[in-house]
Order: sequence, then structure tokens, then C-alpha cells
Amino acid sequence: MYLSPRFRAFAAGAALLTASALAYAQQLPNVVILATGGTIAGAGASAANSATYAAAKVPVDKLIAGLPEISKVANVKGEQVFQIASESFTNDNLLTLAKRVSALSKQGDVDGIVVTHGTDTLEETAYFLNLVVRTTKPIVVVGSMRPGTALSADGALNLYDAVNVAASKDAMGKGVLVTMNDEINSGRDVSKSINIKTEAFKSQWGALGMIVEGKNYWFRAPVKRHTAQSEFNIDEITALPQVDIAYGYGSVPASSYEAIGKGSKAIIHAGTGNGSVADRVVPTLQKLRADGVQVIRSARVPGGFVLRNAEQPDDKYDWVVAHDLNPQKARILAMVALTKPLSSADLQRVFWEY
Repeated sequence: MYLSPRFRAFAAGAALLTASALAYAQQLPNVVILATGGTIAGAGASAANSATYAAAKVPVDKLIAGLPEISKVANVKGEQVFQIASESFTNDNLLTLAKRVSALSKQGDVDGIVVTHGTDTLEETAYFLNLVVRTTKPIVVVGSMRPGTALSADGALNLYDAVNVAASKDAMGKGVLVTMNDEINSGRDVSKSINIKTEAFKSQWGALGMIVEGKNYWFRAPVKRHTAQSEFNIDEITALPQVDIAYGYGSVPASSYEAIGKGSKAIIHAGTGNGSVADRVVPTLQKLRADGVQVIRSARVPGGFVLRNAEQPDDKYDWVVAHDLNPQKARILAMVALTKPLSSADLQRVFWEY
């Protein structure tokens, strides 16, 4: 069949462009986005709805398709692990997600992993992954405070930044990270501090860095044990023990601690001030400890840390303090730690180290 010189030239040019595009793609890192739902996958009735919307509506393939800019950062693939609002996350969800992250981290063709997540329990999932996935590859958890349908939606830039960080060699070995509102925070330290602003996630010890126009700027690194240095391994965990939180407040009845402690391997006391315990509650916590329930003093205040043997004689009562972990993160660490037969002394060591 005769082909004109012009057509042959066009075909050769197209082949050259295809080969060039393929070569470019092969130079890019490979990032997998594991989607779990949340506001970042949410939709409101109108562009004016930034706080009233339905979470977990947009599938991961549409999130990726709506952000073509990430194709210049990494070769991205998406998996829909769950499609739920994060307040409905369960221990089983944590296990399923962490095992998938762990499996992907072992693949030679995966350079980084992004997890999209609702913001209500994002900090808990990020810390869980930080404790149990043994890898130096970047793992980035990301969400948004506004659905993608809203004016000034934050999800697209947050996701772009997350892929950017997950694709970066300079993010390796820093544990699980959270990228929102241009900041890079440690999954251990970060917490949701407000529910109606895009700068909702903060760490009391400060951000690790920032992302500006696709470039990472680092200012500090985590010092607590995490990921590759962890003594815990999701590949060895099949179930998580029951750990519950009891909230301290004025006139709190001891009976609430009795009810919460039933069936629990540990109870997190979300105390006032320095993890203070009301005098009428102390005997109940002593009895729970005598019955084999670990008692861990945390605090409901957003900053600082609980001092051991201050407010309460922890050594005498054989109690543990949560250090600077808030109650919800103390629960995560206690669940992970108590998958092993640890004494209260061992458990306290874990709280100091992680």
C-alpha cells in the first residue's frame, strides 16, 4: 500500500512523540492512591455548600481524572478500599487498610502510597499506619475540609500535594505523613483542631515542613519510633483488643468508668489538666487495674503532656501515662501494643518511645 511522504512523516512523528511520552512516564515515580471516602470524596447540593454535604460519594477514578496535573508528578493508580465517612471507621477497617498499605509497600514498582480519608478520624488512621507498616517508603494520608463541589474547595490541592510528597525521595524514612493546607505534618503528632476551617490540622510541636508549588520544604524530622523502626508489624496482627476512652469532667460518676471498663484490655482516662482523676473515680480505676485492665492517663486538654506520678501516684497504682498523646491516639497505641503480652512497665516504655 502506497503511503505518501507526508503521511509517513506524520506517522514517524507520532511514534516519536509516543516513545518520548513513554520514556517520560518511565522516569516518574509510581504512586498508588488508596481511597477510603470522606469529605475529599464528598459532594454538596450547590457550590455554596461547604459545610453541608454528603461525604464519600466520588470514586477514586473520578478524583484522579479531575486532577490531570498529577500526571506530571507521578504515574498514579487508584484503588477504592472503602467508601465511607471516617466517623464510621472500625478496627477491622484499620486492619484491612494497613495490610493493603503494607503489601503495596513491598512491591518494587510502588514508590509511594497516598491514602484519602475523612478528617474526623484521619489522625487515628495515620498514627495506626505509622505504628504498624514497616517501610521507609513515603505514606501520606490526606483529606479535605470542603467537598470538591464547594467554592474554594481544598481537596484538589491537598491531593496534589500528597502525591507530590509520596513521590519524593526526601520524604522517605519520615514515617506516615499528613498533607493538608500546604503543610506536612507527622501522622503521630497531628490532630484535627477545628471543624470549619481549611487549616484544621495542627501539631502542637509544629509542622515538619510545607509544600509550595510542588516543592517540599522540610524544617524538622520525627524522633519517635515509627514504621521501619517499629516493633509492631501489621503482617503479624489479626485482631485488635478492645480499648475504650472515659472522659473526665466535673461530677463525673465512677459508674461510667465501671461500664466502659467492662470487657476492655485497657481504659484511656481523658482527664482534666494533667490527666487528673477525681477522688471518687480513683477506687474504680484501682479495681479495674487489679482485674487486669491497663489504666492509661491521658488528658482532654489540647496541648502539653501528662507527667508521670504528678496528680496521681502512677507507680503505686501501676498505671501508665500517655505522655503527649491525646486520648484517641493513646487508644490507638494501646490497642497496637496490647496485641503483645506487655506488662504495665513495658506499656509505659512503649508510650515513651512511640
